[in-house]
Amino acid sequence: MRAGRPEEIRADSGTWVIIDIGFSNSARSCGLLLEDGSPVEMQFGEAVDEISKYLLSVAEGPVNLLIEAPLSVAFDLRGNPKGRSVERQNGSTRYWYVGLGCGVMVAAMYLIKALMKAQPNADVRLFEGFVSYKQAGKKRTHCDDIALLREVVNNPDRYSDAIVAGDSLKIDPTDTLNSAFLVAGVDLGIPPIIMRNG
Repeated sequence: MRAGRPEEIRADSGTWVIIDIGFSNSARSCGLLLEDGSPVEMQFGEAVDEISKYLLSVAEGPVNLLIEAPLSVAFDLRGNPKGRSVERQNGSTRYWYVGLGCGVMVAAMYLIKALMKAQPNADVRLFEGFVSYKQAGKKRTHCDDIALLREVVNNPDRYSDAIVAGDSLKIDPTDTLNSAFLVAGVDLGIPPIIMRNG
C-alpha cells in the first residue's frame, strides 16, 4: 500500500474503490463505490468489510483506493498542527485537525488498519478526496460526493485543476507534511488530493 501519484488519477490506471467515509454507530455514514457499480450508503463496519472482501478478491491490481478524508497532515516549525493549502478557500477553512476532518481521519485510520490486516495480494494506491465548501442550503448525500470524485477520475483532463499533488500541500516552505498514518507507525506517503466543491 502506498500513496498514489497525480498521473495515476485516471479511469484506466486500475480498478477504483471510492469511499466517502464516516464514523457512526447507527447511521449509514459511508458511501461506497466499487469499480463501475453504483454508490451505496452503509455503516462504517459494513464498508470496511466490503472493501476488505473486494481487495482479497483481486488477484493482481492495482486497486486505487480514494478516501474522502485527510490522509496527510501538516505541522509548523514549532510542531503545532497547521492547515494544508487546500483547506483554505475564500476566507473559509476546513483544517484536517478540527471537527469533522479529525473524525473522518480517525475513521480512515481504522479502515487502513483493517485493510493492512487483511493482507491483500493486489497493490493498493491511496488517493485523498476532499469535497467541501458545500453550497449553503444544498443537501448532499455520500453518493453525491462520490459522484463528484468519480467525475475527476473519469475525466482528469477536464478537471485537472481539481487534482492537487501532495508536494504542493504546504502553506509555508518550513511546514512539515506527513502521512496521517505515521502516528500509528505506518508511513504510506502523501497522496494527491482530488478536491471538489459541493
